Amino acid sequence: MSGISILLIIVVYFSILLLISYFVGRKSTDNDAFFLGNKKSPWWIVAIGMVGSSISGVSFISVPGMVRNIDFTYMQTVFGFFFGYLIIANVLLPIYYKLNLTSIYTYLEQRFGKYSYKTGASFFLLSRTIGSGVRLFLVTLILQHLVFDAWHIPFVVTAFSAVSLIWLYTHRSGIKTIVWTDTIQTICLVSALVLLVVQVSKQLDYSFGDFANSMLNDKNTRIFIFDDWHSKQNFFKQFFSGIFIAIVMTGLDQDMMQKNLTCKNLKSAKKNMYWYGIAFVPLNLLFLTLGAMILMLSTKMHIALPVNSDDILPLFATQYLGSTVTFLFVIGIIAATFASSDSALASLTTSFSVDILEIQHLEPKIAERKRKYTHIGMSILFVVIMIAFKALNNTNVIDAVYKIASYTYGPLLGMFSFGLFTKRMVHDKMVPFIAVSAPILCFVINEIMTRFFNYPLGYELLMINGLITFVGMWVFSNKGLKKQVTIQVLNAN
Repeated sequence: MSGISILLIIVVYFSILLLISYFVGRKSTDNDAFFLGNKKSPWWIVAIGMVGSSISGVSFISVPGMVRNIDFTYMQTVFGFFFGYLIIANVLLPIYYKLNLTSIYTYLEQRFGKYSYKTGASFFLLSRTIGSGVRLFLVTLILQHLVFDAWHIPFVVTAFSAVSLIWLYTHRSGIKTIVWTDTIQTICLVSALVLLVVQVSKQLDYSFGDFANSMLNDKNTRIFIFDDWHSKQNFFKQFFSGIFIAIVMTGLDQDMMQKNLTCKNLKSAKKNMYWYGIAFVPLNLLFLTLGAMILMLSTKMHIALPVNSDDILPLFATQYLGSTVTFLFVIGIIAATFASSDSALASLTTSFSVDILEIQHLEPKIAERKRKYTHIGMSILFVVIMIAFKALNNTNVIDAVYKIASYTYGPLLGMFSFGLFTKRMVHDKMVPFIAVSAPILCFVINEIMTRFFNYPLGYELLMINGLITFVGMWVFSNKGLKKQVTIQVLNAN
C-alpha cells in the first residue's frame, strides 16, 4: 500500500471524527460539557468507548507479539482485570457519585487535606503525561516510517500534526465529544482486529478443525502456570496483580473514571463497568489468537521473525500479507492510539484545571478561558515529549519510562486504600514525603532482590509500593486528629 493511500485513510478517518465533534459539541462547549459531558452519556456508549481507550496502539502491536515469549499467560492478568473492575463498580464508583466529583482526586482533599489532594493529582499528571506521550510517540513513529519518511517530512511535523488533529476534535466539548468519538474508534479497532484474524486465517488455509487442533496442541497457547513460583508468569502473581492494576489504572485514574462520571447516575455507571469488564476478556484473547496465528504462518512461510516481539505484527502486516491487511493494520493502530490519547488529553486538562488551577472557584467565563489555555498547553507538552523521545532514539529508555510510570500508581493505591478502609486521619503535610519515598524504597527492594536473590520483581512492585504508602500513612496518623471524615466506605455503600 502506497504512502498516499495511507495518508488518504488518515484524512478520511479524522474527517469523520471532526464531523462527530461538530454535531456533538455545537450546542454545549462550557466546562460542564468538557469535564463531565453534562452527565448525559448513555452507559453502553461509554462502555464501548472505554474498550478503545484501554487498548492503546502499543497494546495493539505488543499483545500479539507477547505470544512468542510468554504464550497466552497474559490472560491470567486479564482475568484479574475483570475482578478488579467489579471492585471499582461496587467500591469506588459509589464514592465518586456520592461526592459528585469532577476530579476523583478531590476525594483525597475531603478525606485528608490539601497536601494529600495535590500529591495524588500530581502523581496522576506525571504518570499519564509521560505514558500517553510515549504511547503516542511509538505509534506516530510507525506512521512516520510507513508514510512520511519517504516524503522527507521531519518527525517534528508529524508529531505536531498528530497532536493538532486530536486537539481539533476535542477542544470544543472535551469528554462529551470523546465519549462518542471513542465509540466509533473502538468499533474501527475491533472490526480491524477481527478482519485481521480472518485475513491471516486465509493465508494459513486451515479448516476449522485443523485450526482448532493447531491451537490446542501449540505450546504457545498455554494460559496457566501454577508450578513455577520464580516465573513472572505464575498464575497467582499475574491474577492478583491484574486485580490491582485494574483498580489503580482504571479506578484511580482520572482518564478512565472521567468517562464513567459522564453517565446519568450510579446505576448506569455500574452497568458500564460490568460490560466493559466482560468485553475486555474476549478482546484480549482475540489479540493473542492473532499472535499465535502469525507464529504459525511464519513457520509455514519460513519467515525469520524479528528479535523485538513488537515488530512481529508490523512486519507481517506491511510486507507479507498484502494491501488489505496493511489497510486494516493502519486503521487498527490509529483507532487504538487516538482513542487512548484523546481521552488522556481531556483528563490531563481536567485534572490540571480542577486540581492544580482550581478553576471551579472562578467565574464561569474566566474558568472556561483557563481550561482552554490548559488544553492547548497539554497538547504542546505531548509534542515536546514525542520530540524528546525521538531525540533519545533508545527503546531501552522508553522501557524504563514505562516502568517508572508504573511506580507512580503505587502511592495512589496506598492513599485511596488508607482513606477507604481506615478511619484514621493522617498528618496531611507528611503525605507528599510518604508518597515520594514509597517508589524509591520499591526501587531499592527490587535491586536487592535482583542482585542477591536473582528474583527481579514484576507486577508485584505495584502492591509493595501501595503497601509501603499505606504503612507510612498509618505511622503518621492518629485517631484523635480533629478533622471530620467526609465519607467512609461503609456509608458510601
